[in-house]
Amino acid sequence: MRRRLPPSLLAGGVLVALVVLVAVVATIWTPRNPTQVDVVRRLSGIGQNGFLLGSDQLGRDELSLLMAGARTTLLVGVVTVVIAVAVGVPLGGLAALFGGALEEAVMRVSDVLLAFPALVLAILFAAVFRPGTVTAMAAIGIAFVPSFARVVRGAGLQVMEQDYVTVARGWGSGPLRLMVRHLLPNVGSVIIVQATVAFAIAILAEASLSYLGLGTTPGTPSWGLMLAEAQTYLAQAPLLGVWPGLCIGLSVLGFSLLGDGIRDLLDPRLVERMAQT
Repeated sequence: MRRRLPPSLLAGGVLVALVVLVAVVATIWTPRNPTQVDVVRRLSGIGQNGFLLGSDQLGRDELSLLMAGARTTLLVGVVTVVIAVAVGVPLGGLAALFGGALEEAVMRVSDVLLAFPALVLAILFAAVFRPGTVTAMAAIGIAFVPSFARVVRGAGLQVMEQDYVTVARGWGSGPLRLMVRHLLPNVGSVIIVQATVAFAIAILAEASLSYLGLGTTPGTPSWGLMLAEAQTYLAQAPLLGVWPGLCIGLSVLGFSLLGDGIRDLLDPRLVERMAQT
């Protein structure tokens, strides 16, 4: 019987595809230069003076800023997830593969990092290093390392108990071969789900840091920075805060739904229940 795709997967996929499409288009074309200042036409309303979604306090086109901000959002999400996967997955795999003192050391370091949420760690990085997009991405990525290490270690322990792994050990397979051929392929679904969740949190964390002035620096389009700049003018132009807030909310919702949908799709127990209906 043909399986039905989870509604959350479809809804999340549509929202994520929309964000990606906007970011890709923004690399090629935007209605106006997103950094072009036109003080004469500042705070224009929707459709006024040729601005489809209005202009901000400096006369910059809101639509162009939102499109360019999507590029920053995806860049932050991709880089932070890559950092977390590149560090956390091998650590979790090694902990599951060898156990003992190595596993204990990895878990204790993870416990220490888990004591610092992504925002707190990013603030610490900004205090030590120069605030900016790179600093924010590094801090958020490092903050996600324990989560990936823990989920890979947990799923990897189950894989290492399987009979085919015991047979592979008996045939002389070394640790590297066991990890590449058996452990990592069997925890791939867990990594994918964790990556989508981390992507959503990274978007929200970067927007929060930019809002606080610790993330993307002025001059680079960012949804969080747009919110921070709009708060002074909300009485005159309330939509200045609505547009970036809506983009952040829909992006986070999209990746969260996508992660839930992938988890439901790959859950064997759920697949069995769906097949019985």
